[in-house]
Amino acid sequence: MRSRMSEIGGTFDSVTLPSFPPPEQSSPTPSTRPVWMQAAMLIGGFTLLLYIIELIDVASGSRIQNAGIEPRSISGLWGVVFAPVLHDDWGHLFANTVPVLILGFLVLATGISRGLAATGIIWVIGGLGTWLIGGGYTNHIGASILVFGWLAYLLVRGIFTRSVLQILIGIAVFVVYGSLLWGVFPTSPLVSWQGHLFGAIGGVAAAWLLSASDRRQRAIAAKPQGM
Repeated sequence: MRSRMSEIGGTFDSVTLPSFPPPEQSSPTPSTRPVWMQAAMLIGGFTLLLYIIELIDVASGSRIQNAGIEPRSISGLWGVVFAPVLHDDWGHLFANTVPVLILGFLVLATGISRGLAATGIIWVIGGLGTWLIGGGYTNHIGASILVFGWLAYLLVRGIFTRSVLQILIGIAVFVVYGSLLWGVFPTSPLVSWQGHLFGAIGGVAAAWLLSASDRRQRAIAAKPQGM
């Protein structure tokens, strides 16, 4: 409560008026970063993590890289989790760096949640497929599982969603990186074509699964309206 002096008939009477607390000032919230910036930060952070892990691997005498996928070995199943962040040497990591940055950014830039879900699907399918059919007594490592998965995802996503923009992105990606797809075939015993193949299969599966809502909406729209 507070007092205010009012003039009535030449005299001043003290009139007590109810007071209300001042409206709460909402603290300004920082503007949400645009999706492309979030995508750049995420893929940049992931790439930095790859370099930190390789640095630790080198310091350990290359022991960490032995935690890759060992096909049809129970202990080798842990490699499904670790293989995409492990590399044989700096040259292996350097070769994967630019595709990881570009393709990973494109996958995340059209939706962070969807991009992370696609990456998770690729990670699991690529790893499990490699574990099932990889050569015996081999160790499969490298982010190329993700690279081939992201590549396949970007190539077919627009077909499933019927999005002109995504189809155009897929065409551009094919022009630049389409030759990588030869990597799904056996070439060198030192190259995990199984990881490439199942990474790509995981990318197609992710594009199909994550376009379910778009396909459902098209199906509903295609139904004839009742009289």
